[in-house]
Amino acid sequence: MTSSAKSYAPLFRIDPGLSLSLQEQIRRRVMEAIAADIFPAGRKLPSSRKLANELGVSRNTVFLAYQQLIAEGHLEARQRSGIYVAEATAPDRKMSLIAGPEDAGEGAAATRFLRGVRPPSHGYKCPPDWQKYPFPFIEGRYDKTLFPIAEWRESSRLALAVNEVEEWSLDNGEVDDPALIEEIRTKLLPRRGIRARPDELLITVGEQQAFFLVAQLFANSRTRVALEEPGLPDLREMFAMHGAQLHHQPVDDEGLVVDDRLPGNDIVYVSPSRQRPTGVTMSMRRREALLAMASERDFLILEDDFECEMNYLGDALPALRSLDQEGRVIYIASLSKVLAPGVRLGFMVAPARIINEARRLRDLTTRRPSPNNQRAAAFFLSLGHYDAMLRRLRRVSEERLIALQNALNHYRPSSIAVAPVEGGTTYWVRGPANLDARVLVHAAKARGILIEPADDWFALPDGAKNMFRLGVTGLPASEIRAGIEALSQVMLELDSAAPAAMAETGTGWLGPETLEAAMSNATLLYNTVYGELCTIMLAADGSMTGRSGYGAEEQDSGRWWVEGDKWFRQWRNWAFGEAMGFHVRISGDRVSWLDEQGRVVDSAVLSRDPVEPADPAGQKTNP
Repeated sequence: MTSSAKSYAPLFRIDPGLSLSLQEQIRRRVMEAIAADIFPAGRKLPSSRKLANELGVSRNTVFLAYQQLIAEGHLEARQRSGIYVAEATAPDRKMSLIAGPEDAGEGAAATRFLRGVRPPSHGYKCPPDWQKYPFPFIEGRYDKTLFPIAEWRESSRLALAVNEVEEWSLDNGEVDDPALIEEIRTKLLPRRGIRARPDELLITVGEQQAFFLVAQLFANSRTRVALEEPGLPDLREMFAMHGAQLHHQPVDDEGLVVDDRLPGNDIVYVSPSRQRPTGVTMSMRRREALLAMASERDFLILEDDFECEMNYLGDALPALRSLDQEGRVIYIASLSKVLAPGVRLGFMVAPARIINEARRLRDLTTRRPSPNNQRAAAFFLSLGHYDAMLRRLRRVSEERLIALQNALNHYRPSSIAVAPVEGGTTYWVRGPANLDARVLVHAAKARGILIEPADDWFALPDGAKNMFRLGVTGLPASEIRAGIEALSQVMLELDSAAPAAMAETGTGWLGPETLEAAMSNATLLYNTVYGELCTIMLAADGSMTGRSGYGAEEQDSGRWWVEGDKWFRQWRNWAFGEAMGFHVRISGDRVSWLDEQGRVVDSAVLSRDPVEPADPAGQKTNP
């Protein structure tokens, strides 16, 4: 059999712009043609000269691609005849064509035996092409600049050295890579105050597998499990699949609430370093109270040390596992989230007997995580790449989170508030009471803005519909302000109730003379969107000073003035140093700034007496 005289260029589709070499592209296209039966067994391929001419590449490129396929047994060279598809490929391919029904679909006999079918998920799904959106404020999606490509390639190359492969490829049961265990045990865990023996560590396929192993080992229909509310939807589902009785314990600004609702549970799940999803950090007082209660009332603590290494705005607190004197804390963490999509390595720290049982269970399902990846991760840690990556990630994340904080405080769309955080990569946002976050998600997406609604994180039906999350890992700091400005505009457009309410009350904004008199020598007290106290003093000569923070640690100065019926202000540094003007309405001791449509943009408590920064009653909102 011989190949036809037609051109093969459309079939091979060589693209010089791809990261793959031309030789690799040709090899792949030949294999695709063989798999599709375009080149069946025994078919002669075009000569290397002919194919090279048609593709516009060197003959040597095609020749080397053919030689590699011959070495692998896909092609064979016949003396003085040419290159042919090897006959040995035929049986496997023909078998695949006749195996199985054509399309049994829902009527397939096997589907009748399904048990424990999960209901279809109605949760938020991040678009797979999220990188194409101008403003992807999605948690857990990392732009390509954050992945340490060169460092991971070096680690992978070292892991594939002959002597390394000979070591990690041996069939040594399901023992994890001792090199990785040692790196985690001696470098990562001490940072969290944790000491562990090698037999107290288990490597998992990310955190998710560790959670599944715990649910499988500890939960049944008699088990009572306390979970954070709001909290991880997947974890709720895992425990529910095992019939566990779920109790949803509230979270506030100090993390999981520790009170008399916890006793009686067998397992208490907590994410103290960075609560999922609000991002708040559990206070030391709460940590100590939880451990004391666990000891007194005898329950297990499942500690999820999510983003433990991303505390850059405050002092890191010790892990619960490090404070545990009784061995009742099971600690779960992972390598940095930047590595998660491709590497998928997590770990569990627990008493040796629990680790042994978890390993046996893991062996029944996925077996150990890829030994190749484990050895590459060990090199990544031992060479210092992990520490270097974390330093860079902290620096970039802090820059982006502060940019998000400043943008939110500047635009203050519809009087939003955020949970107090000490680091991390997200803000948990509460919008106005009339906001439907699901509607906002769709409206924002149409403008190129991706945000995540918060209702999936609530187990109870009264979970706030006006909450959403903003992440900073998917876009550079330089784009954050523009994204929040666009999001603010969408929120204001959706907030159609404010003008109607004002029309009903008949109240409007102040005129020029009344406005200037009202604002002269006034002191304004309010909270920033991220919960810090701010005091602004307006002098009669048009100057103003501001102090922010509980200790007035941030200060700025600027000027204010009146033009027509609008009040203007401009700081030297705050609010990007830009002049902004608003209409003003005063009701009692409350001053409100309004836009042209009469919607409230911001508000504060109005005082005539010079005061020190203090907590303005009724102003602070919790997450």
